[in-house]
Amino acid sequence: MNIDTVLFDLDGTLINTNELIIESFLHTLNYYYPGKYQREDILPFIGPPLIDTFQRINPEKAEEMVRRYREFNHAQHDLLVKEYDHVHETVRALKEKELKLGIVTTKIRDTVMMGLKLTEMDSFFDAIITLDDVQHAKPHPEPVLSALKLLGSEPSNALMVGDNLHDIEAGKNAGTLTAGVAWSIKGREYIESLKPDFVLDKMSDLLNIVME
Repeated sequence: MNIDTVLFDLDGTLINTNELIIESFLHTLNYYYPGKYQREDILPFIGPPLIDTFQRINPEKAEEMVRRYREFNHAQHDLLVKEYDHVHETVRALKEKELKLGIVTTKIRDTVMMGLKLTEMDSFFDAIITLDDVQHAKPHPEPVLSALKLLGSEPSNALMVGDNLHDIEAGKNAGTLTAGVAWSIKGREYIESLKPDFVLDKMSDLLNIVME
């Protein structure tokens, strides 16, 4: 392998937004459907773009639901977002080794930058592809290919890292190697079922992979 580029999903991969996402969904859904949704019902909603999820629930009010979700999400962001162990130092080490680093996410840019600034990782990435930048979200290959184009990288020399089906499939569809993170809220067994090329028990495992 000759990996010179690493692309990351953001939520659930680089930063722990699980509690923020769950609370934002519960806040929104309980407004429209009081008592209908519990924490365990939220897990399938984690990953896809918000508008896709809310359109499946209520097509007529989907955009209104997205606005309510984001209003709560942004207000509670800094209180509920946490750092994962080993992430900051690993990403910094990859940057120091002069690997090309990017983010590929289904979030909008404003929210992405909130998370990166909060965790002091906003200076590490030379390409950030958000929902605002593409016509097709993950698992379509467009976001991954867009990041690679910005970085001047080839899929065969790139690794896509994520915690969800959309991340692993996007990497496969774009022709990159893939790595799933075992700290996914959906569990290691779920990540292994997606058959990524690698499973990371901690983010620092990446250092061994890119140095092979």
